[in-house]
Amino acid sequence: MSKRDYYEVLGVAKNASDEDLKKAYRKLAMKYHPDRNPGDKAAEDKFKEAKEAYEMLSDTEKRAAYDRFGHAGVDPNAGGFSGGEQGFGGFADAFGDIFGDIFGGAAGSRGGRSNVYRGADLRYSMEVTLEDAANGMTTEIKVPTWEKCGTCDGSGAKPGTKPETCKTCGGQGQVRMQQGFFSIQQTCPSCHGRGKTIKDPCGTCRGDGRVRKQKTLEVKIPAGIDDGMRIRSAGNGEPGVNGGPSGDLYVEISIKPHRVFSRDGDDLHCEVPISFARAALGGNVDVPTLGGKASFEVPEGTQSGKTFRLRSKGIRNVRSGLPGDLYCHVLIETPVKLTDKQRKLLQDFESSLQEGGERHNPQSKSWMDKVKDFFN
Repeated sequence: MSKRDYYEVLGVAKNASDEDLKKAYRKLAMKYHPDRNPGDKAAEDKFKEAKEAYEMLSDTEKRAAYDRFGHAGVDPNAGGFSGGEQGFGGFADAFGDIFGDIFGGAAGSRGGRSNVYRGADLRYSMEVTLEDAANGMTTEIKVPTWEKCGTCDGSGAKPGTKPETCKTCGGQGQVRMQQGFFSIQQTCPSCHGRGKTIKDPCGTCRGDGRVRKQKTLEVKIPAGIDDGMRIRSAGNGEPGVNGGPSGDLYVEISIKPHRVFSRDGDDLHCEVPISFARAALGGNVDVPTLGGKASFEVPEGTQSGKTFRLRSKGIRNVRSGLPGDLYCHVLIETPVKLTDKQRKLLQDFESSLQEGGERHNPQSKSWMDKVKDFFN
């Protein structure tokens, strides 16, 4: 099945800013997160689709490649852009070598060197609580990596033996093929670009010179980090090939749904149930915040759905440090399991309201007027 356009998935225009992308992704993530839609496969698929779209478009290089080449530009299996020269596969090497031969190497010929590649980037998904995201934290993670084989000291050859210079490419790691007027340079098929061959491979690493290990890294989560943000740990990705630099590790943050609060940027929202009597008479209401307890005054005659704003009770912005606000949405709770006495009191109260006329129920009067106009 063909993938949908990433901009279409997020519901943004192609010239959308980074902030627009973030807002669109956050909205979809909150709506389709698996924790909020347990057992809903369709919602889970939409969450994954939105996550993939945001990951690609929030990366400047990947977005540029996607804008030029579409999905093929960011698909590593399609031979498109992947953040470095190696992402173009043999085409980049061939293209550079053609112009290198014609113009004397000015267009990027490798000058006979073996293939040197930067290590792949790694991605680590970390789920944190809303409290940890708001306050920041330091934690440790374990990530897979490669280390130099201790048995062969990284040579890949069995102890007591040494790698031999490749006879096909003479140790260059590349061979040239003549096609008409053009000379095309390609990776040596015998040594796969290493310039050396191993007759007796090491039994520990099987000739690779590296062994798989796990390393423990300390990760600092800054206060105010939001869902979908990434933390870059330079040089902690896969090691490079033939002396190339290591890739980077990207820790992607996802925030667990909270039992009380929902987050919108630096603002928090919560629903506050109050009794019918408190709404009618007014009074002080206590509410929790991430920093402790707070309160606000409910005026007499408050209606269900009324929103109260508590300034600076939200989350501090990860960059500016300025706090967001807390929005409390009042829900008037209807009493249940009434006793006979309570039922009688409410009936008497309802009768007194009807005797008082329309002034006690202005919304009901307005609604009835609209119903009459509709039928007339």
